[in-house]
Amino acid sequence: MYFYKRSLRTRIFLSMLLLVIGASVLIAIVTIYQYRKEAEDYHRDRLLRKEAAIRENINYVLKTTTYPVETKQIPLIFKEKIYEIKDIHSLELYLYDLKGNLLKSSKPSFFKDSVIPKIPDHILESLQNSPTKSYIKEFVEDGQKYQSSYTYITDSYFKPLAILNLPYIEDDGFITKELTEYLYRLGVAYFFMLLVAIALAYFLSKYITRSLKEISDKLSKTRFHTRNKKIHIRDMPGEIAILVNSYNGMIDELEKSAAQLAASERETAWREMAKQVAHEIKNPLTPMRLTVQSFHRKFDCHDPDVYQKVSEYTNTLLQQIDTLSSIASAFSTYAKMPAQQDETLNVVKITKLALDIFNEDYIYFFSEEEEIRARFDRTQLIRVVTNLVKNSIQSIEQKRPTEPRVEVWVKSKGTFVEIEVTDNGIGVSEDNKECIFEPQFTTKTSGMGLGLGMVKNIVEAYGGEVTLDSSPEKTSFTVCFPAMV
Repeated sequence: MYFYKRSLRTRIFLSMLLLVIGASVLIAIVTIYQYRKEAEDYHRDRLLRKEAAIRENINYVLKTTTYPVETKQIPLIFKEKIYEIKDIHSLELYLYDLKGNLLKSSKPSFFKDSVIPKIPDHILESLQNSPTKSYIKEFVEDGQKYQSSYTYITDSYFKPLAILNLPYIEDDGFITKELTEYLYRLGVAYFFMLLVAIALAYFLSKYITRSLKEISDKLSKTRFHTRNKKIHIRDMPGEIAILVNSYNGMIDELEKSAAQLAASERETAWREMAKQVAHEIKNPLTPMRLTVQSFHRKFDCHDPDVYQKVSEYTNTLLQQIDTLSSIASAFSTYAKMPAQQDETLNVVKITKLALDIFNEDYIYFFSEEEEIRARFDRTQLIRVVTNLVKNSIQSIEQKRPTEPRVEVWVKSKGTFVEIEVTDNGIGVSEDNKECIFEPQFTTKTSGMGLGLGMVKNIVEAYGGEVTLDSSPEKTSFTVCFPAMV
């Protein structure tokens, strides 16, 4: 499984190397097997040739002897001749009777020849059942490989007289030397072939995966909300060209979908904004209409309290007009904020300055450092702080704790600045946490729910984020954005 987790380029490279190495090892194994097989055949053929030559000498002795050609006369017939045959062929030989008992041996000894064990019964049985009346036994003794041949000696009428046994020592020195030299030459050749294969595998895998790597890089950079570049590669294989064309087609469709989605989102947003504006405007218009109608019905210029009533009607209308003005200002601020005027700011100083407009004595400011610098718009940073603090004050007013407290912390976290606003107000329920930063959402009896949405838009525009941590005892809004290093 580890192999399949590697990159395609690495797998191609390793596969080609394993193929070359595997072929080399396989050829070496086949070569060694072939040499050993040829050595076995060589020794077997040589033993058979020796056997045929010795049989001719034995037949000649049997034809020229003056002794009766019988099994019991074999030791007398070959009393001296067996040594001559041994010297001629440089090979020991043994003559046994048909029951496997030794009759004569070419090996000089001061003891009787009977000390040599008789032929095992299974060899006698194999020899009798052999169509060629010949049997070859292979065995290993003291680390040396041996072959022994057993065959019948017959008279002129092809009647078996005795069994001829020829032990033969395999001398593999020459063949082993040839095999060693051949494997050495083969190893050198394959070593250079392996070097060539490594270079070829490297460049071939690099060529094959070059197009795929470029495609993967483009895919990793593909974003829905940005303009993506198409892929243009020369000399592409057919399969890669199909993949590239599919990707380019996907980019075209993605741009169309993104444009349609953006238009749909804008249309939906403006519709929702229009509904919200209409709803908020209707709220003060209703009391204004009722006030005007009441004034129209009850106005009496001779009424002694006419001036007081006019003043009351006027104050009511002015209050509702102010409400309409604040609604218009809030929506205007949210929908069309001023252009960013980025500058290097001391976040600690600006945050403390933003708190000066509040008169509540339960607002406390803390900072771990005297100066933390960042690139930010001064007005928007003040707006972020004031909206968060206003939200905390409104939360405290809803809960009315015995010891209200709002804490504003400015901290440095590595390469980021954190502004944390904590209060012990009513908090945010689990159901509302996911939509607390959405425009128009509010849990308060007054306001339009645009403050936290505005904070989120401002902070994200500077590559930061706003997080919420709320419990029945404490609620914290944390603003995090990049600091100047």
